[in-house]
Amino acid sequence: MEPDSQKRILILGGGFAGISVLQQLQKIFKNNKSVKIRLVNEDNFFLFTPMLPEIASGIIHPSDISIPLRTFCKNEKFYQAKVSAIDMKNKLVAITRAFDGKVKVLDYDYLVIALGSTTNYFGNKRIEKNSFTMKTIQDAIAIKSHMIHMMEIADQEDDMAVQERLMTLVVVGGGFAGVETIGELNDFVKESARHFYRNIPQCNIKMVLVSAAKDGILPELDPDIAKKATESLQKAGIRIISNTKAVDAGDNFVFLGNGETIPCSTIIWTAGVTIDSVVSGLDCEHTAGKVVVDSHLRIPKYENVFVLGDCAAITDTKTGNLYPPTAQHALRESKIVSHNLKSAITGKNQDKEFNYESKGMMAVIGKRSGIASVFGCKISGTVAWVIWKTYYLTMLPTFEKKCRVALDWTVNLFFKRDITLVGKIKKKSLNEFNITTLDDVLFKDERQVSEQKS
Repeated sequence: MEPDSQKRILILGGGFAGISVLQQLQKIFKNNKSVKIRLVNEDNFFLFTPMLPEIASGIIHPSDISIPLRTFCKNEKFYQAKVSAIDMKNKLVAITRAFDGKVKVLDYDYLVIALGSTTNYFGNKRIEKNSFTMKTIQDAIAIKSHMIHMMEIADQEDDMAVQERLMTLVVVGGGFAGVETIGELNDFVKESARHFYRNIPQCNIKMVLVSAAKDGILPELDPDIAKKATESLQKAGIRIISNTKAVDAGDNFVFLGNGETIPCSTIIWTAGVTIDSVVSGLDCEHTAGKVVVDSHLRIPKYENVFVLGDCAAITDTKTGNLYPPTAQHALRESKIVSHNLKSAITGKNQDKEFNYESKGMMAVIGKRSGIASVFGCKISGTVAWVIWKTYYLTMLPTFEKKCRVALDWTVNLFFKRDITLVGKIKKKSLNEFNITTLDDVLFKDERQVSEQKS
């Protein structure tokens, strides 16, 4: 087959959606030299994001849930680069590599867009500057190192008021990411203080979860299950503040929309995601930045372009709502995209429509405790925790990673968590904990200048 007669498939994104499409296309077009597949991703690894909080809490090792993308690429070409522009009219994609900023242009016959999402701070630069997030493997590692550093400092502190502020952590966002993050860190910090940092009393460790949802946390779940999660977190000593937002933050405080200021040394933002501007700026219909696709997961104006995962707006015909951007939906969407690509390339015109009903949702909310809604059954406690562990262990892409994670979990049952401090630490100011109002923060510099002039 001559090169110019090959059908070129370009996949953008190496997350659940992109990798699943790649694997299925490999099976469909095995040993078929008339189809050329290429993959582009900014990182050179696939990240199993549901287990990120367990990296931050020291249960599993970062390498155990990160798999080199070249492991998945058999005969396919992989480019580690950022997608910088997409020209659907001319069937071209520009990519930029981080090392030297060199731009390369790739052409395609069929394009699969699965670029995922990024953290959304809703334009609040101060919160962006002064908070951590839980989106990447670097985020999880940074949070773990920071929490260990805070415990090291607090253990040396004789002023109990200052120590309490050092040991106060605020997680903003009452969805799955926020709930699982604070549950894991609550266990990690309290267990570590009990075993290693004996100058830190448990009463000085403050964990706060801030949720904008009116009815509390986990609005995606059945209210009864969400209530169970709330009760479990509160029993573990976590304070939950609902129906309010974080509106400002500094090195050592977070200011809430209800007027409360919480002095703290750690803020973790999990309150929203947004779509990359490359995707939200495409010449097609959008909703909330996501690309509107038809039931075949194609862009109506461009029949050769498929979009799935976080950046696709797919309407559920039964409810009229958009399908949620979860891993289980991305995996099912990938099957439809792969089938419809096969149909288009072979000319059989046997497209399938995406129609999927969620099998359930789960979350781990602390040590040996979880909540789940599976096939309509509401489960909480240790049973839900076991279901979560079993399901996600089976979902890990390779047998090697399954073994490593299972071993980590087993070791964690019998041994204490590692508190080795590795890596750079985000510097924090410890001298201005007595901030009480938003005006004190916003106009502090102006008052200082005025006093100097006087």
